[in-house]
Amino acid sequence: MFELVFLDCDSTLSTIEGIDELAREAGALEELAAMTRAAMAGELALEEVYGRRLERIRPSRAQLERLGAAYVEHAVPGAAETVAALRAAGKEVHVVSGGLRAAVLVLARELGLPDERVHAVEIEWDEGGEFLRHDESSPLARSGGKPELCGELLAGRRGAIVGDGMTDAEAVPPCELFVGFGGVEARPAVRERAQRWVEGPSLLGVLEHLLTEDERRLAAKGSSP
Repeated sequence: MFELVFLDCDSTLSTIEGIDELAREAGALEELAAMTRAAMAGELALEEVYGRRLERIRPSRAQLERLGAAYVEHAVPGAAETVAALRAAGKEVHVVSGGLRAAVLVLARELGLPDERVHAVEIEWDEGGEFLRHDESSPLARSGGKPELCGELLAGRRGAIVGDGMTDAEAVPPCELFVGFGGVEARPAVRERAQRWVEGPSLLGVLEHLLTEDERRLAAKGSSP
């Protein structure tokens, strides 16, 4: 069916939006949350807001360590089981996120995914761990970046993507299927674009759209004690 499965992080693997958590800590949540919502709903291009939000927040290394722990604490129900089932069925699972990689890595490692399959935006800090800049060349910091990255990773293979935002929906093509996840945020524009929709709150519901019956049996066997 699918050889690769791409999973979003914020509001898909974890119930929080990392940028909102950082904005709250910086006392700028009200100021920045509206920009985030507009970008995720496809009302604003991601590149219009990405750098502006980070320059306002300027997250330190320590802040991203705390955010990573928060991602784990607020993991979506069924996230770990979903990743385990996909891997047991032989899928190559990647996290593809517009979030900040230092924090996303913490959750991905908790889910058993290798670092090289975690794709997010890098931050550069000074020697004291204070913010310098983000990687402006990252495709994940702009609209249209997920399909570009997914296409490179697929390299002619078949893939599907799971997420809650318009940037995930944009990844079809090159992905063949977009499974919208509404367990945290159910955005009408995203639901309209999704070929399949999972209400949640558990992420496990995506498996019926990503695995064949034979693959589900294989996954159940692989995850049994």
